[in-house]
Amino acid sequence: MANIILTGDRPTGRLHIGHYVGSLRRRVELQNSGKFDKIFIMIADAQALTDNADNPQKVRENILEVALDYLSAGLDPEKSVIFIQSMVSELTEITFFYNNLVTVQRLQRNPTVKAEIQMRNFNDSEDADNKAGTPVGFFCYPISQAADITAFKANVVPAGEDQKPMVEQTREIVRKFNSTYAPVLVEPDILLPEEAVCQRLPGTDGKAKMSKSLGNCIYLSDSAEEVVRKVKGMFTDPGHLQVSDPGKVEGNTVFTYLDAFCKDEHFEKFGSCFIGKKVSFEFHNLEEVKAQYRAGGLGDMMIKNFLAAVLNDTLEPIRVRRKELEQNIPYVYEVLRKGSEIACREAAQTLKEIKAAMKINYFDPGVLEELIETQQHKYSE
Repeated sequence: MANIILTGDRPTGRLHIGHYVGSLRRRVELQNSGKFDKIFIMIADAQALTDNADNPQKVRENILEVALDYLSAGLDPEKSVIFIQSMVSELTEITFFYNNLVTVQRLQRNPTVKAEIQMRNFNDSEDADNKAGTPVGFFCYPISQAADITAFKANVVPAGEDQKPMVEQTREIVRKFNSTYAPVLVEPDILLPEEAVCQRLPGTDGKAKMSKSLGNCIYLSDSAEEVVRKVKGMFTDPGHLQVSDPGKVEGNTVFTYLDAFCKDEHFEKFGSCFIGKKVSFEFHNLEEVKAQYRAGGLGDMMIKNFLAAVLNDTLEPIRVRRKELEQNIPYVYEVLRKGSEIACREAAQTLKEIKAAMKINYFDPGVLEELIETQQHKYSE
């Protein structure tokens, strides 16, 4: 069996560092590993429209933003197929067929769907303008995602912890289809970030999820100055009032970010962040910093300055590449056009197999002749 990846993002804004550590950094590593036969990276604009139907311009503009972030972070169109979801009409048709394999009750039990509905303040009622209730397209998001994954026969889906229920529902759909019709579809496995801290990076305000709508993000395209400003305003240990006070590392957003981004070599580069007028420390790794913070005597601002330096060191190559790409927008759209054409061909082949298994391929070569012969014989008796 071929080793195939399918993953992607909704174009509702620029990508942030939560996306980077949660999936994007890993995608680049997997792309360059040579272990996969095909890699498909989807910009899920159709899914973004399920809760942004009244703002299509936002989705349209953010397709470019996401593509710029992808290419800046290291995704290579020579190794990965980067495409726009709505340009692959086969995905919509596959979704339609899968609708019959999933019950309303099962969708209602999906934890990710429930959490997303709550976050967007959808509810069971609706006002006169039909704005308060949950859009059907959004409610059926897991079915659409199953179509995306299975259309390319992906067996690996790199994603964060919050996507586990979605991938599990895809597996259920695959099993239902294969047992009902024919063993056409491939059952995927989720590939979570190797480090638990990267599975869901909290927002700068300490809330559980970094989200564009909550305004608690550090974006891949943020300037160095913006990164410094956002880090200085980050949530730390509320009980660490004086520098001399012992501090808590657990639940401290600054340390969570350091766990995700800090490497030992950063201490050689930015060790001067821990040298001040009153206290000076020489650290060689993050565990030494944590031990000192727990003991007391290490101020939050020193740690924040170090984190800002680490983040900017990580983001600078991405920013530089993005500036180059921003001067060649036609190239970016050509990458998306070519990727969408390739994705169409792949999905069309799977759709053909799906329709054959469901016996709705009436006019395929050989099938029509057999139908005519069978039915003619039936009515001639």
